[in-house]
Amino acid sequence: LVLIFESFGFKHGIPKDADYVFDARFLPNPHWEPELKNLTGLDPQVEAFLGSQAIVTKFIWQIQNLISTWLPHLERNNRSYVTIAIGCTGGQHRSVFVAESLAKT
Repeated sequence: LVLIFESFGFKHGIPKDADYVFDARFLPNPHWEPELKNLTGLDPQVEAFLGSQAIVTKFIWQIQNLISTWLPHLERNNRSYVTIAIGCTGGQHRSVFVAESLAKT
């Protein structure tokens, strides 16, 4: 079973191919930090900003827990892949960081 993690911006629409969609818009937004605004969730400064927030790490942990709980059932159902989409407002900071963090685990 292949897990596909994708990030997106709600202002651009929800991906049609997503099996699961998680909304990260409630997380602290680097867009409002002048030194982070033009960066992405792949930049070390944004990673440090989001990675240091308890609410962000809890959100990632809970998604990981959901995946690990239900993955065996999806595998038994002969699924070849599952697409997990993480969205924030623009798809630049929060969703990218969360999707990348999940993909690394």
